[in-house]
Amino acid sequence: MTTIYRATDVHTGQLVAVKIPHPELECDPVFYSRFQREAAIGKKLHHPGIVETLDSGDMDQLCIVMEWAEGRILREILAKEGKLSPERATRLALGVCEALDYIHSQGVVHRDLKPENIMVSEDDRVKLIDFGIAGSEGMRRLTFSRFSNAMGTPDYISPEQIKRKHTDGRSDLYTLGVILYEMLAGKTPFGGPNPFAVMNDRLVNDPPPLRENAPETSAEMQEIVYRALEREPKDRYASAREFAAALAHPDSVVLIDRSARAKRRHKHPLFAGSVATYAMMLAIPVLVLTLLMLLTRLK
Repeated sequence: MTTIYRATDVHTGQLVAVKIPHPELECDPVFYSRFQREAAIGKKLHHPGIVETLDSGDMDQLCIVMEWAEGRILREILAKEGKLSPERATRLALGVCEALDYIHSQGVVHRDLKPENIMVSEDDRVKLIDFGIAGSEGMRRLTFSRFSNAMGTPDYISPEQIKRKHTDGRSDLYTLGVILYEMLAGKTPFGGPNPFAVMNDRLVNDPPPLRENAPETSAEMQEIVYRALEREPKDRYASAREFAAALAHPDSVVLIDRSARAKRRHKHPLFAGSVATYAMMLAIPVLVLTLLMLLTRLK
């Protein structure tokens, strides 16, 4: 839907990233509102762990101008290394926690956290990028999320997003739990032959024990990940700061016997209600966009 270009600010000489929507979407009022909201959210966030949104000046082109962040996205690192050491995974997760703690304090929920949206520098400092479907308190929801609060990426989406329930900062913490599991084990905790099966797996099953896929991981780290991946938001960490405290002081983590729950892991029939609804809600924006494009061509 957008293309990001590397450019140079002619006034300051600063390297910047310019995000420009595809031409056919500029006349779509739904996409336009979503793009404008992303820019507005970006301008209110100022933190080392967040890519900085800059003033675009008087440009005629609809765009978002951001700082150019050097480094690699976490997805590239995982694709090359498979999985990370517990020490490095913890270091990166702590950086994400710090950034999440800040955006949540500003009333913003990312809602699409994933390795593709985490930039990692050479010294393992992280920056969160792409607030395209982020939610912000006090802002009207005139974006694709107006049609579906379940927007997100199937491998990382929280159970409450699948069920189209209210989301808050704990939804981002669930997603970070998935990412932390993936960094340690080399794969995400839930799977299936298609996106709907993946979403269904997290609705009816607990994640496989982390130490089965990453035996070098401590029991305390496994418990930290388990808590982040609780299906009910009330059972997760209450805040990114609490999540970070557990990561920084694993010796304070209380181990819980989860063997009974692990034995109950089976393949269940597809959770038809929520997953089917998710599929329909995802289809709505596509249909609306298609109709808008047809109407535009007829004018």
